[in-house]
Amino acid sequence: MATGNEKLGTGTKLLYGVGDIGNAMVNSAIQFFLMVFYTDGALIAPAIAGSALLIGKIWDAVNDPIFGWISDRTTSRFGKRRVYMIFGALPLAISVMLVWSVPGGLADPLVFLWIVGTFVFYDTMNTLTSVPYYALTAELTQDYDERASLTTFRMVMGVPAYLVGAALTPMLVGLFAVKRAGYGFTGILYGLIAAAVLWIAAAGLKERPEISKAKSKIPPLRAFLTTFKNRHFVRLIAAYLIANMAFALIQTLMAYFLIYQLKMDQKTQVPVVMFLLLVSIGVFLFPWKILSDRINKGPAYALGLGIGGLAVACTFFLPHAQTPWIYVIAIVAGIGFSANWVFPWAMVPDVVEYDQLETGEHRGGMYYGVWGFTSKLTAALGIGLSGWVLQLSGFVPNVEQSARTLMGIRLFFGPLPAIVLGVALPLLISYPITRVTHAEVRKKLQAKATTLTPLQ
Repeated sequence: MATGNEKLGTGTKLLYGVGDIGNAMVNSAIQFFLMVFYTDGALIAPAIAGSALLIGKIWDAVNDPIFGWISDRTTSRFGKRRVYMIFGALPLAISVMLVWSVPGGLADPLVFLWIVGTFVFYDTMNTLTSVPYYALTAELTQDYDERASLTTFRMVMGVPAYLVGAALTPMLVGLFAVKRAGYGFTGILYGLIAAAVLWIAAAGLKERPEISKAKSKIPPLRAFLTTFKNRHFVRLIAAYLIANMAFALIQTLMAYFLIYQLKMDQKTQVPVVMFLLLVSIGVFLFPWKILSDRINKGPAYALGLGIGGLAVACTFFLPHAQTPWIYVIAIVAGIGFSANWVFPWAMVPDVVEYDQLETGEHRGGMYYGVWGFTSKLTAALGIGLSGWVLQLSGFVPNVEQSARTLMGIRLFFGPLPAIVLGVALPLLISYPITRVTHAEVRKKLQAKATTLTPLQ
């Protein structure tokens, strides 16, 4: 049995990162602009759009552990994880196109059903391809620091794509006289890119034979519940879910804050803010990785969330007018939030070995499925909450907002997410999996592999 501690080549890390380009681009566009498309482009009431997305996101959360369990049980000539990337890429592209297309003239109940249906289709295909892809992080290498390096390389590829989704989307939409048509074109382009990069990554990556040929024997419900007996995983996921709720509010309301509170032009100025934010995230990926080599992943993650939370809290004090301070805040927030792109995804694989020590199975698919289930559930709550915040505060699209509406946007974009982020910090500062404790677990697993039998 291979130890899994070999260093990965730069080419392998870059190729793995390519697979996340489409996912990052599509997710960015959805997180920042899907509600804007529904309310300002398709002229749908925010409560209808937010409630429909909430239902879609709940389904997305449910199907994550299902597909994780299925992939853990999969064996094929295309591998355990790659097979889903290969055959799920084209349906994923079609689903992305449909999300950004709403037929005109539909009554409110039909609009609601269209949003639910297309979003459920997209979420299903996104989960089918992304959960197995992310599970490869735990399987391409089993080294504590190498996983952080692999994740950092993935983010180096993903952040520019995320930047494209956030900054380029309004520019693409602005090329069209009708916003609805612009968003439709954007969906077609992003869908094709998402499929292409999955095929490229799947064609070049090689799964570890001892894992790709293994088949989980634990029943689905028991497999799901067993993950929550892993106290390290519970602690990690609690911290991440708390942070994820804050990020959902920030991402969903950012465009509204910039356009309506700061009176920034959607075509020219809004993309600049998002560009600075995401470039700052990208530039500091490797510095955060280097810092984690010195102080471990948990405390480094906490420091990043603290910096980002303080930055967004400052937005509450910005005037109802354009101000250069938003550019400074975007850069500082990007420095802090860059940690969120590296550490949680590099920390999940570490808890898989603790489970493997107890169960004798490598269940990376289920762990990433449960990770997706819980994180998407909080994201759904954040999106739904954002829609109701806009609705209850009296939001009216494409006009000057009332003082009440602006107060709602300011509170739920800045101070409240910052407070939520602060709750997660104690869980991470004293996080128990360190470089030393993880090495001890790896030694125990290797001893079991040599004295008992290889993984079945």
